[in-house]
Amino acid sequence: MATLAEIRAKLQESQAGQGGKTSGGDNAIYPHWNMAEGKEATIRFLPDGDSNNTFFWIERAMIKLPFAGIKGDTSSKPVQVQVPCMEMWNETCPVLSEVRGWFKDKSLEDMGRKYWKKRSYLFQGYVVKNPISEDTTPENPIRRFIIGPQIYQIIKSALMDPELNELPTDFNHGVDFRIAKTSKGGYADYSTSKWSRVERALSDEERTAVEAHGLFSLKDFLPKKPTDVELKVIKEMFEASVDGEAYDMERWGQYFKPAGMSQATGDPAARRTEAVVDEDEPAVVAAPVASSAPKAEEPAAAGNNSRAQDILAMIRSRQGQ
Repeated sequence: MATLAEIRAKLQESQAGQGGKTSGGDNAIYPHWNMAEGKEATIRFLPDGDSNNTFFWIERAMIKLPFAGIKGDTSSKPVQVQVPCMEMWNETCPVLSEVRGWFKDKSLEDMGRKYWKKRSYLFQGYVVKNPISEDTTPENPIRRFIIGPQIYQIIKSALMDPELNELPTDFNHGVDFRIAKTSKGGYADYSTSKWSRVERALSDEERTAVEAHGLFSLKDFLPKKPTDVELKVIKEMFEASVDGEAYDMERWGQYFKPAGMSQATGDPAARRTEAVVDEDEPAVVAAPVASSAPKAEEPAAAGNNSRAQDILAMIRSRQGQ
């Protein structure tokens, strides 16, 4: 598991390089966007089950393709298809390659924003205080959280605070996070969300759940990487969308479908889906077939702090240069 210092270093590296509702799936996604205005949910983030991930989250990038309706269905309403952006795999995205040039023309800027990738972040952890009345909750209390850019910036900013000495996910000295929902300009606003100021060790029940269920490997919940054929389909759909055409089920239905429609593929196991919400907009992500998750190892209490302080001192020294 990465140290706080390693996370900070990775965040700085990435910064330097840069110029609602659940349905289906296993119900593990916690729908914080369903909170009533003025309510607050307390959650506790846990490490990624993938030890190769420096962070305790993973980033998704999706592109939304709007269509006028369904071809051949005169009663259909406008629909939207979400496709993975290839930049998630550090590869060229056929949509963004076209759209980037639009921002050089002011008359095309709004259109460019419509087709630009939408980022969200996948975390996991416990719901400590739940203001939502859920009909059912999963047997495994470790939930997944789809976090949008607004809350993510709050999380990231705190990690860069030099006064923070322990990872928020530390089993003994970590802290909870409070998602607070208000509204601004008619939209949900989460800007008052914040970390708790008090450390809280995981309870015996929470530790037992980690031992019993293991931690999710977050990368398993990213969309399936498109094949060459699927990339051609994405490019076709993008061009049709820009031209104002209807979604063609016959041409594209076996590859990508609008949210809420079942997806027919030759490999159901590779493309099970669950609908989720990125705080205010629907999204579709590929979910894996259930499998045994790796067991988490509790961080050792001794030695971590001194190592973190040494690395932090080095990072801060570099910042001052």
